[in-house]
Amino acid sequence: MNYKELFAQQLYQACEEEVSFLNIMQRIELPKHDSLGDYAFPCFDLAKVKRMAPHQIAKELVSEIHEKVFEKVEAVGPYINVFLNKKMVSTEVISRILREGSEYGASKVGKGGAVTIDLSSPNIAKPFSMGHLRSTVIGNSLALIVEKVGYRPIRINHLGDWGTQFGKLITAYRKWGEEQKVREQTIKELLKLYITFHEKAESDNGLEDEGRKAFKELEEGNPEAVSLWKWFREESLKEFDRIYELMGITFDSTNGEAFYNDKMQNVIDLLEEKNLLVESRGAMVVELGESLPPCLIKKKDGATLYATRDLAAAIYRYETYGFSKALYVVGNEQSLHFKQLFEVLKKMGFDWADQMHHINFGMMLKDGKKMSTRKGKVVLLEEVLTEAIELAKVNIETKNPSLENKNAIAEQIGVGAVLFHDLKNDRRNDIEFSLEDMLRVEGETGPYVQYTHARACSILRKGDFHSNDHIKGLEDEEAWSVVTKLLSFPNVIERSAAEYDPSQIAKFVIELSRSFNKYYGQIRILDDPSYKQARLQLVSAVSIVLQEGLRLLGLHAPEEM
Repeated sequence: MNYKELFAQQLYQACEEEVSFLNIMQRIELPKHDSLGDYAFPCFDLAKVKRMAPHQIAKELVSEIHEKVFEKVEAVGPYINVFLNKKMVSTEVISRILREGSEYGASKVGKGGAVTIDLSSPNIAKPFSMGHLRSTVIGNSLALIVEKVGYRPIRINHLGDWGTQFGKLITAYRKWGEEQKVREQTIKELLKLYITFHEKAESDNGLEDEGRKAFKELEEGNPEAVSLWKWFREESLKEFDRIYELMGITFDSTNGEAFYNDKMQNVIDLLEEKNLLVESRGAMVVELGESLPPCLIKKKDGATLYATRDLAAAIYRYETYGFSKALYVVGNEQSLHFKQLFEVLKKMGFDWADQMHHINFGMMLKDGKKMSTRKGKVVLLEEVLTEAIELAKVNIETKNPSLENKNAIAEQIGVGAVLFHDLKNDRRNDIEFSLEDMLRVEGETGPYVQYTHARACSILRKGDFHSNDHIKGLEDEEAWSVVTKLLSFPNVIERSAAEYDPSQIAKFVIELSRSFNKYYGQIRILDDPSYKQARLQLVSAVSIVLQEGLRLLGLHAPEEM
């Protein structure tokens, strides 16, 4: 039951259609103080329509709200405040959660449509750094969220496996690489070579030319260059897969940039066919009007660019998956690139370009500065995850040394802490890397929410809870703050899906955890036989919703910690 919609419907009928239902829905507020009810409607806009003072309108409309689920309706100045019937609503909400379980909050908005999600996309032959974390975890969470509202997510890891950097790396390997060292510690050795190349290139101008020449060899199919490139790619994927497995993330496609090498000429042919290519200083561009700079398709020397490759990828993905939406989870700094990309596709006559979205996000900073692989200023993701897991193990040994499956639970807590620290932030903002902040068991952290879930499970075990008992509902103020949070979960999912914003779910599970822990501190859940079962039903509903909220963020919900 959507009680906000019910309130809006009553107001709409009372206003005799003088104002639209949508307008009423948009203006209904959640009061800041419990004493002002559960929903409030300001009558200011109606004053123009009814030619009456807002406080008089409020008094007049109060008598028209009759639904029994509203136990009290009052006019307070220009506002109409309604109070929900706690017993009735808590019974309905808890019944629904216990009946639907993890399906609570699901919808069929997406009607099974495919959503391609371009996420993670690390560069091969470079370590998986904290800089790649954001795209990976935001993209994975969005895949889980859109699936929850009825879409079919397709996770695409568009690997950075082509470009002049591979010419530089091949050059560096030929000059300073040792095969045995690279075989033993592939990524670390390749990173050293990459950094060495750029350090030496500062004083040796010829190195950059050698790098470009080596990449040209790769493009032309030189057997030795191709062999090195394939080796670098295969070894990188092995390392990446180990990290993805630790985070519980899988992909439907790992077609990287190289996959589209033979598909770009088709894009250029299409652009020529539609008379969209224009020469500019020897290069070929698509002009995009006054609001955007021209999109560079082909350089003066005939080389294609990211834009050409991304156009080929977009067309391929639509032809392959027939997507309803296409999401690109890529940093803020690529905003112009995606505006140009989508605009070129529209000019090419592809209507589906309107369903493509750049899901931008801020940078992961270290000491306030951007992490750079080229300068060696990089924090390795695997090292962070390993350290987080080790710290979680220390905490478990201190607080619960007899816990079974300690290693598995420490992994869930440590990895979850790193993921949650990212996802609780508005994706568009830069965030500062801090392992200490991530692992705190109090405050806005993953371990805090996981601990709350484990506490709820512990109470259920102690209370010998049986979910098939008759739902009684609760009407005390302490329980009500938890019930209203549970009631809002489907709306939170709907908003986070519509706005491509996992932080709304992260904030929700923090707020629900706070409400539940406050309830736990105020009420002796197992002590009063008259209320024990009803209270355990509420605890069970909280455990279900916390587990599902954490799942949508890509986290586990341990039953013991």
